[in-house]
Amino acid sequence: MRILNFGSLNIDHVYQVDHIARPGETAASLDYSLFAGGKGANQSVAIARAGGAVMHIGKIGHDGQWMIQNMKKDGVDISRIILAEQPTGHAIIQVDRKGQNSIVIYGGTNRLITTQEIDAVLDETLAGDLVLLQNEINNVPYIMEQAAVRKLPVYFNPAPMTAEVFDYPLKSISAFIINQSEGESLTGQQDADKIMHAMERRFPEALAILTMGSKGCMYHKGKEKGSIAGRKVDVIDTTGAGDTFTGYLMAGIQRGDTVANALESATRAAAICVTRKGATSSIPYAKEIQ
Repeated sequence: MRILNFGSLNIDHVYQVDHIARPGETAASLDYSLFAGGKGANQSVAIARAGGAVMHIGKIGHDGQWMIQNMKKDGVDISRIILAEQPTGHAIIQVDRKGQNSIVIYGGTNRLITTQEIDAVLDETLAGDLVLLQNEINNVPYIMEQAAVRKLPVYFNPAPMTAEVFDYPLKSISAFIINQSEGESLTGQQDADKIMHAMERRFPEALAILTMGSKGCMYHKGKEKGSIAGRKVDVIDTTGAGDTFTGYLMAGIQRGDTVANALESATRAAAICVTRKGATSSIPYAKEIQ
């Protein structure tokens, strides 16, 4: 079983600030760092560091080639990352003194993936392969449709949540990995229990996982339901925590762990992630959470 991650590759420009800049405000940065990032790339690295087998499918500019080599060192299969002439996607990230962040994304090459390039990957899938998707690349609904044709399970993390998501073929999704904001957008509910009940009614065949930051997470699929407690840590930077969680979850599913055990590892890994600066650079290795 392989995890085929159709995902973004971003260069992250991270600014440490006293507080997130308000509309019309010019705020001085306390520090600046450059990191490899992108939800897709972060999740691929997290899967690999958790011991999983993952192929990353995406597109990047010449200015981002250093990111590909870093992913390769972590054990990510980079054979399907396409080099383009356009600039790599990037993110402008503000991180305040409490570790909370505000992010602006420029799509760049992440928005230039063609259906032919997608088909070339899916035509070579093997029995048992899983597809992982976020919402930072183009042609997401096409990938969902074509994966369904090939009977490939699709795990979907609808981040960033946009209005277009409601037009995606969501009934074909095998598992949703959502936070409370995304859950509210999908269901119209704010309370965690109500979000889960609404997801169960709307997608009765799918696994639904709701992350709640320091409060841990909840999950359900049919009669299988439960929750995993969060862990108290000193938060430095929350960037990449959700991607770390998703990557460790996917690696656990790939190993054949129960959902509860996979989520336990994912929660531990995310707790370590928020104690460090950066996105990809903050993702822990499996030996750190054992």
